[in-house]
Amino acid sequence: MTEADARIRLYEASDDKRVRFSIGMASMEGLAVANRIAFFHPFTLSGWVALSCIMIQYLNWWPKPEYGFLGYLLPLPAFGCWGAVILYLMDWFNRPHFEDASLDLLRRPDVADIANYYRRSPSSGFFILEYAGNFVGLIAIDASKDSQSQDTLMDKGKPSSSLKSKPKGTSSVATIRHFYIEEPYRKAGIQKDLLAHAIQHAFKADNAVKEIKVTTSSLILYAQKCIHDAGFVLEKPIGKFGVYGWKSDLLVLRRAHWEKQDAVL
Repeated sequence: MTEADARIRLYEASDDKRVRFSIGMASMEGLAVANRIAFFHPFTLSGWVALSCIMIQYLNWWPKPEYGFLGYLLPLPAFGCWGAVILYLMDWFNRPHFEDASLDLLRRPDVADIANYYRRSPSSGFFILEYAGNFVGLIAIDASKDSQSQDTLMDKGKPSSSLKSKPKGTSSVATIRHFYIEEPYRKAGIQKDLLAHAIQHAFKADNAVKEIKVTTSSLILYAQKCIHDAGFVLEKPIGKFGVYGWKSDLLVLRRAHWEKQDAVL
């Protein structure tokens, strides 16, 4: 990949719709992964086969060779019926977590006014990755005084205060709020370059930043691996979610560790 083909730049007002869409899509991506993994889980497959066989037995839908080739297809409707039911139940159980998380992200102050929010600290930044003029991904790192805040613009149905009331300056802890790469580009490992750029920006722009934190999900493997490879370590488990209890963790990269890595490179 040549420098002429790929570039990392700051967010611009013209990116707004694409960025909001990507933030929501990144949050909901875990739902598709969760449903797929849940359906092919050994326990789910065992239940699917067992329920289908019970239905086949009850309706006497076992294969009947006397009807020729079509006779062997007789059990298939039972498997199809229960497969659809199980898929629906998996989605019904998993969906609320991801929808709530997506709405929460889209209601936060940084998404409401991206340009101004990420100008409040020199170590903050909302970066767009492009390749051959096409959008590839984004990363947002927040080093403002309220970088660890999880507040949204809605508090019991009432709008919260504007950015004008929020303090400027740099916190000792920066937070990666958004990180997303379009699926076709993930195998190339381009997400490592984007993450490295954001980390370097946060630590070098202001020495006040002592560590960077990020929340990861065991469902989004490309991001999780990239973050681990960058030197982030587990600070604490956040919790489990979904029908099979997938993990969500808080990881941290400390300045001292990053400087050692940077010196080696």
